Amino acid sequence: MWESAGLFAAGQSSVPWTVMMPPPNVTGSLHMGHALNMTLQDILTRYFRMCGRDALWQPGTDHAGIATQMVVERQLAAEGGDDRRVLGRDEFVQRVWQWKEKSGGAIVEQLRRLGASPDWKRERFTLDQGLSRAVRSVFVSLYREGLIYRDKRLVNWDCKLLTAISDLEVEQREVKGHLWHLKYPFEDDSSAHITVATTRPETMFGDTGIAVHPDDDRYRHLIGKFVTLPLVGRRIEIVADKYSNPDKGTGAVKITPAHDFNDFEVGRRHGLEAINILDERGCLNANVPVSYQRLDRYEARDKVVADLKAQDLLEDIKDYVHTVPFGDRSNTVIEPWLTDQWYVDAKTLAKPAIEAVECGRTQFVPKNWENTYFEWMRNIQPWCISRQLWWGHRIPAWYGPNGNIFVAMDETEAVVAAEGEYGCSVDLVQDEDVLDTWFSSALWPFSTLGWPDTKPEVERHYPGDVLVTGFDIIFFWVARMMMMGLHFMKDVPFRE
Repeated sequence: MWESAGLFAAGQSSVPWTVMMPPPNVTGSLHMGHALNMTLQDILTRYFRMCGRDALWQPGTDHAGIATQMVVERQLAAEGGDDRRVLGRDEFVQRVWQWKEKSGGAIVEQLRRLGASPDWKRERFTLDQGLSRAVRSVFVSLYREGLIYRDKRLVNWDCKLLTAISDLEVEQREVKGHLWHLKYPFEDDSSAHITVATTRPETMFGDTGIAVHPDDDRYRHLIGKFVTLPLVGRRIEIVADKYSNPDKGTGAVKITPAHDFNDFEVGRRHGLEAINILDERGCLNANVPVSYQRLDRYEARDKVVADLKAQDLLEDIKDYVHTVPFGDRSNTVIEPWLTDQWYVDAKTLAKPAIEAVECGRTQFVPKNWENTYFEWMRNIQPWCISRQLWWGHRIPAWYGPNGNIFVAMDETEAVVAAEGEYGCSVDLVQDEDVLDTWFSSALWPFSTLGWPDTKPEVERHYPGDVLVTGFDIIFFWVARMMMMGLHFMKDVPFRE
């Protein structure tokens, strides 16, 4: 009754007051956290509405890329139907849209029953046509500014879901495992060796160095010498790097730049080659000896240990409790995997976002949570924004015959650019990947108001007055809204 009477609608001529609803996933249902958060927003909105303000509580939902895709894939499996690869991309995406229209609105109906009073006529969805246009516009702009680029770096790779995933989707779990002590013979004296300790002996095929601490007296005289990589025969150098902890393991660390985030940085510092030894499913590839190729990573582990033992190159095995990354949805061990992905230069975008909080343009309540914000922003890494999924905002990049990249708002614009580049008509292939869900969510405070078009709602309701959200997504959502808002709107997205 209240809704039909227009009592929740914004649009009065009085002073505006705005709060953006954190968009719940279409796959979700209300839990206590939602109920608390929505109640706080509802109280604020009703208060300012009663004070005569033009109060906008902007509602909407998130397409929740990987979560939604998994729901539909499980549904297809339960029905005994074809999986997505048999269906093909277009048919599968159509199935997801059908599911969304039929089942994806449950959380909105729950919010209505809860009595939440946003302006439901303004409800948005992160894959709406208007929001999709905003996403493409931001991608194209950042690419042309050099702030979006393609690079080969390590990502969190899910060997079951076959996609890169964000840090948020990785769970660190304590696991009872082993620490294998392996002998690496010296190149100039195979009767002598240096011993390295590792929890992942199967990755030794990707070793391109051994790191020792520069102040470790046990190994200082070995810096610059070479050893022979067992089972492979490749010569690798012993390098000095403070990453090595003299008190951990043997103090000598095998460096596998393509399969460990810390090793990747060590490798960059010392110019070590990064050799990828795994395929997308976690099986050993053609960069390892033939007898190990196509083995699952854990089968390969057993074979490596057995073969090293047979060659008297296994010095010791110790029980060891350590943390292992698992995918929160697939429940499989995540691999640091070297692959080509799209990245945002988050460090550049973070600078004005840090300054905005430092000078009080946006304030955290309670204030102590700004420390979480600063800690992440001041140590921010390139943001991997590509996902190997089908449900989501497809990356607006097309590839020419020789691999040239054409980033554009649509294929027609890309074709025109390609014809100018090649001087003739050529076939283009669009990038298969979609964008990280957080990319579109980062635009929520202004894309929901009609940006990039110049609309009265954008000028009237941006920036918002307040954001009510959880501390657990300060760095995944709040920080990214700050970066995008300041870059494209030249103002913070919210005051508190």
